Amino acid sequence: MSTTGQASKPGSLFRNRLYQTILISNVLLQIGIWVRNFAILMFVTDQTNQDPLAISLIYVVEFAPIFVFSFIGGAFADRWLPKRTIIWCDFLSALSVFGVLLTLMYGSWEAVYLATFVSAILSQFSQPSVMKLFKQHVHPDQLQQGMALFQSLVAIFMVAGPVLGIFAYHQFGIYNSIAVMGVAFLLSALVMFRLPPDEKPEHKQVRTTNIRQELADGFRYVWRSKVLKVLGATFAIAGFAVGTIQTLGLFIVTERLGQPKEFLQFLMMVNGVAMFIGGIVIMMLTKKFAPQLLLAFGITVSAVCIVGMGLSTSIPLTLILQFINGLTFPCIQIGINTMILQNTEQSYVGRVNGVLSPMFTGMMVIMMSLAGPLKKTFPLVEIYTVSGIVMLMGALILIPIFKHKPAPIAMSTDAEACS
Repeated sequence: MSTTGQASKPGSLFRNRLYQTILISNVLLQIGIWVRNFAILMFVTDQTNQDPLAISLIYVVEFAPIFVFSFIGGAFADRWLPKRTIIWCDFLSALSVFGVLLTLMYGSWEAVYLATFVSAILSQFSQPSVMKLFKQHVHPDQLQQGMALFQSLVAIFMVAGPVLGIFAYHQFGIYNSIAVMGVAFLLSALVMFRLPPDEKPEHKQVRTTNIRQELADGFRYVWRSKVLKVLGATFAIAGFAVGTIQTLGLFIVTERLGQPKEFLQFLMMVNGVAMFIGGIVIMMLTKKFAPQLLLAFGITVSAVCIVGMGLSTSIPLTLILQFINGLTFPCIQIGINTMILQNTEQSYVGRVNGVLSPMFTGMMVIMMSLAGPLKKTFPLVEIYTVSGIVMLMGALILIPIFKHKPAPIAMSTDAEACS
């Protein structure tokens, strides 16, 4: 790989064609995902009379495929052409959603779980490819700024998404809500055709390794990096804490605050507004703080807010804690993604992502599957308190790498093609 001399220069991020295209595609994906998340949540809640096991199963089928397929998806992302991979994954996601819609109309309501399950599998092949394109075509000095912009987009949908999903379900029903999800995935695939063709090597290299060897190489690459090892441990701890409370937000609303289940959207909206503000602030201050410091700060604040929300029976206090948590949450996402990209060679981005992501999602899936039984055994206060303490441990693990500075990693000279 060559130097960064021809890469997309600072100040030209919004003129980067690849970045523009991925932003548009991500908007469409966010529409589909949030309609799916809340329409299906409301539908299952109504169908099962708020059964904790049925509600927690929604999250299990969403995140379990991430744990199982992330290793494989990351390795294949390093092998396959990224643009083609993303388009096919989005198209197949749309196709599977329309298949689920037909099954739901003429079969059992449990088919809604399948829509989440299939799209979660396919995302494990497309997401590493997006990261790979980002690594290729965005200047290293703009990685953290780019991640901040993406996080701001997510924050906007944290505000609009719950309203959109609940509105779609109550106004148009589950059938039309799932149809919207399928159309959004299909449009996302079509938008990705705006990207220039994938760069193909002039002389096709003959692979001397199989997929199993390449997976092993990915593990060895992470193990040799002090930063990536610490990040992996932080991932696992954070996954334990987040997974424990992920499915219990509905019960904070109904039991601790005494509100109807629809009030959950207001908590999400407050969190989303704060995330948007936090993302903008971090984007402005992006060069003043190392990503590991951002990550540790975000995790620490999140730990305190988790405990506070478990203890609170006051609507204003819970909303304030949600706001503070949302304000600092971009620190976690931006810190994680920036650290992965800064400390990983381009040819290993997919595999490193495939190794680290399951450490988070694996623990999260385990705890989400246990959340229902835990809820029936322990009070919410105890569950949230333990989760907050565990989350804090994730920040403490980062202390040894606070002063670490990444070595320069070369990037492709074809970045200018997307500018």
